[in-house]
Amino acid sequence: MTLEPHHIEIVGYCAAFLTTVAFLPQAIQSWRAKDLSGISPLGMYSLFTTGVGLWLVYGLIIEKWPLILANALTFALALSILLLKLRHTSKHQK
Repeated sequence: MTLEPHHIEIVGYCAAFLTTVAFLPQAIQSWRAKDLSGISPLGMYSLFTTGVGLWLVYGLIIEKWPLILANALTFALALSILLLKLRHTSKHQK
């Protein structure tokens, strides 16, 4: 099967939309409740956030907007949760 370039872009935008929207409930719940006990351990979440950041860099390098947009938004959401997790962890260690 051969797809036209614009069809490939549509697949990319659909994937970007779905994976980013799927992440929103976690972010919203974390912000509202300030309860991060359900969030994965700090090390795993740090790796996840770094990975999303690298996907963003990759998208920028190859100039593919679906990767850039989805990973920019997901990186911002993941980073905000990671910062909340860091703040939460440091408060509980004191």
